[in-house]
Amino acid sequence: MSIATELQNLRDGLSPSARMPLIFLGHGSPMNAIEDTVFSRAWSELGRALPRPKAILVVSAHWMTRGTTLVDVSAMPRTIHDFYGFPQALYDQTYPAPGDPALAREVATLLASHHGEEDDTWGLDHGAWTVLKFLYPSADVPVFQVSIDMSRDLSYQLEVGRILSELRDRGVLILGSGNVVHNLRAMRYGGKPEDFAVEFDHLFADRLAARDFDSLADREKLGALLPSAHPTVDHYLPALTIAGASDARDDLTFMTDAIELGTVSMRSFVFHAA
Repeated sequence: MSIATELQNLRDGLSPSARMPLIFLGHGSPMNAIEDTVFSRAWSELGRALPRPKAILVVSAHWMTRGTTLVDVSAMPRTIHDFYGFPQALYDQTYPAPGDPALAREVATLLASHHGEEDDTWGLDHGAWTVLKFLYPSADVPVFQVSIDMSRDLSYQLEVGRILSELRDRGVLILGSGNVVHNLRAMRYGGKPEDFAVEFDHLFADRLAARDFDSLADREKLGALLPSAHPTVDHYLPALTIAGASDARDDLTFMTDAIELGTVSMRSFVFHAA
């Protein structure tokens, strides 16, 4: 299915609803933020189809903590340029959206069972702002991030998603940003997708569509494919958060399922009210 068809189907499915959709975007290279790519165009199209939320909660692969789930409560989250060796035009980018300190503090309390704590030092890392600038280019929707606890196993992020799911009925858009396959050690320019990358990407999509989320959070069932696809699981965990926040009432739409650089899946997906 072409990206244009995927987006048209998604627009048709995103009828006005009090219940906000859930989004996972494969963000890939930071350069997508300043280049006209098939991915940046798809994110812009998605943004035009989305309802306007009261706030956006972002779970990004680039905010990793250990032993805590931090919630950014800053009033004006700073734009973080957490990458090296890129053109100056990328470092000049800002996303001056306001935060939502009151809601963020409430989320920290909501996540108390998962060691939720307030933080006012983070902001918006590139997993957040490089995609938000296309979804909501005016930067006028309050946004804040929630960290991923790298000391816990995969199923922990499913649980975090389940806890956060109630926010959907309060006008909060939950956005996960990472990559379904992310192995920078094996990437190669101009090369065809590696077999392990294709296999894991398809396995993930099939199990997500079947709502077999527990197997997606089971290292034993994922076997040797998991460390091949994710030498570290930071880019995988936000996808599990989004899966955990969904339920049987949701339809699922995939988009941008290409594999870049041989080992980086750009697959994105949206859960939305049926």
